[in-house]
Amino acid sequence: MRCPRLIQCLLALLLCVFSAVPAHAHKPSDSYLTLEIDGETIAGQWDIALRDLDFAIGLDADGNGALTWDEVRSKHAEIAAYALSRLSLTADGKPCASRVVQHQIDTHTDGAYEVLRFSARCGGRVTRLGIAYALFFDIDPQHHGLVNIVSGGHSTTGIFSPERATQEFSVASEGRLREFLAYVRDGVWHIWVGFDHILFLISLLLPAVLQRKDGKWRPAAGFRTSFADVLKIVTAFTVAHSITLTLATLGVVSLPSRWVESAIALSVIVAALNNLYPMVRGRRWIAAFAFGLIHGFGFASVLMDLRLPQSVLALALFGFNAGVEVGQMAIVAIFLPVAYLLRASWFYRRVAFVGGSALIVLLASVWLVERAFDLRLISA
Repeated sequence: MRCPRLIQCLLALLLCVFSAVPAHAHKPSDSYLTLEIDGETIAGQWDIALRDLDFAIGLDADGNGALTWDEVRSKHAEIAAYALSRLSLTADGKPCASRVVQHQIDTHTDGAYEVLRFSARCGGRVTRLGIAYALFFDIDPQHHGLVNIVSGGHSTTGIFSPERATQEFSVASEGRLREFLAYVRDGVWHIWVGFDHILFLISLLLPAVLQRKDGKWRPAAGFRTSFADVLKIVTAFTVAHSITLTLATLGVVSLPSRWVESAIALSVIVAALNNLYPMVRGRRWIAAFAFGLIHGFGFASVLMDLRLPQSVLALALFGFNAGVEVGQMAIVAIFLPVAYLLRASWFYRRVAFVGGSALIVLLASVWLVERAFDLRLISA
């Protein structure tokens, strides 16, 4: 039976999206903004990666590839001006005046960060806080700003991107349910912008509508078989990354970011390469579980670096993990039916399956080299 051309176009578009994602030399560029509101004043802490600041304004004066405290200190005024020019706070529509009061250096899971402590006066009690965020968006469209707003013992989080550069938050407590839903939203957004996690999932889904017989990939006999295969894979991946996400967020287990990010890139390579040269022919859910443990540490880096208060940590952990699952299932719900309808076509077996897997191997190999050796081979 010939597959509709429209469906082929849809899958081709999906492949283009996933094969054209940018390469990241490190954990995707993030900054961490904490705002503590007390009446009409805001105490802020902004953690910005030194490697990102070096790329933006040039901190390495002698060009030897290693930053010293003196080099960073000499740029304090420039760093403050650069950062604050890309952050605007408003209280109920009225601008807040911000000034940096202290510079520090801190270490996150992925390296050294400049810590800007600043204060903002809003001229009136803050009930709704507006934030316009534009840090690094002009030079790195994959950058994200993660904000944690604390007021009256309650915590609210948000993620800024070029598409969501301006947001408004209610300072008053909106209830545990709304807080939970906010963390769910953040989890969904994180999986959708986590290209390495998506490509790992796609690599596992591609052969789910096929079966290996007589040394060749052939169309799966029925949708139930394909669905059962996907269910085992997704369940194993979910259970595994939930375990390490919880352990890492609670501080029970900690691994260096470079190891984790390099291992995630390697997992993508292995999953896609297995489609081209089958090494694990049955029980692929076992591989999904093993690599899911590694991906969990990657998910945890977001919550760990936000440094949420203990009072909301459990809620944030549960909500964020639920959001990751929702985002993951949305990808499966879109991909699987289309792939199943196309499974018998030359387009799927040659272009989508073989060509798509080869492109994923190539891109993930670049990620692995960049992350393992701290290089930048492809600009963001």
